[in-house]
Amino acid sequence: MTKSVSTEQVAAFRRFNRSFTRRIGALNDHYLGQDRPLGEARLLFEIASADAAEGVSLRELRTRLGLDAGYLSRMTKRLQDQGMVRLTAHPQDNRLRMVCLTPAGRVEVEEQNRRADALAAGVLLGLDPDQRTRLTEAMTTADRLLRLAAITIERVDGHAPDARTCLDAYAHELAARFPEGFDRADLVAPDEVSGESGAFLVAYEEDRPVGCGALRRLAPGVGEIKHVWVDPVARRLGLARRILEALEREALLRDWPVVRLDTHASLTEAREMYRSCGYTEIPAYAEHVYASHWFEKRLIPRNGIERKQG
Repeated sequence: MTKSVSTEQVAAFRRFNRSFTRRIGALNDHYLGQDRPLGEARLLFEIASADAAEGVSLRELRTRLGLDAGYLSRMTKRLQDQGMVRLTAHPQDNRLRMVCLTPAGRVEVEEQNRRADALAAGVLLGLDPDQRTRLTEAMTTADRLLRLAAITIERVDGHAPDARTCLDAYAHELAARFPEGFDRADLVAPDEVSGESGAFLVAYEEDRPVGCGALRRLAPGVGEIKHVWVDPVARRLGLARRILEALEREALLRDWPVVRLDTHASLTEAREMYRSCGYTEIPAYAEHVYASHWFEKRLIPRNGIERKQG
């Protein structure tokens, strides 16, 4: 994946940001004509979006919104003083501060949503039906790509809780999809994908694991890719390809210029992705009860990829 970004791309991104924030009134201290700035309005909206009866924790809000703890605390205190929210302790963990809307807060959020819908409709009314369709499709694409850009992929130890969480979800999904079910004993052992033996990658969106992939040594100069998985909430973003590319980089770091993998007959979308990413179908290279298709790719080192020192 190239890391260079042109000045034209940067300028276009900033130009869109300026135009959009001005158009929706993000710079106004009275967002949507209500007596509060966008930051507080967004905080009320996020609190309202929580499904739990006890509300949402300040810790989760801080992660979700990317806010400084002190700034979030001050905003929450202002909303509490205005009678919009109520702060309590979590019933099972006194260290967690929970926040939920008061009846007055719910009324304000309902009005906020009504005004936001009206603003969006007003913008779209300035376009003909075909232009509206093009704009909404473009915004959907922009949202998808912005989500993908914000997701980070990190190497973790194969024993790490996030690694096991992802593999648990992966195994549960395969058990439901495979006609014969899935035996968890088929999962890679943590030591196979840790240290010099291999790598385990976890994708994070807002500090929550939403995908994974593993790489282990198959033979001298050959690595095997295992368990590429994306949580349903993060699918159709292109994340599986990013995980695959990151695993390929890990293979090059270890001087494994050939990578192989296998996949089940029912995972048609996986086979399509592997082929489109340059993998060639080959004869079976190992016996595997869940495999019906085997693939290989010869990796080409790119600038900046150096052999891992160890």
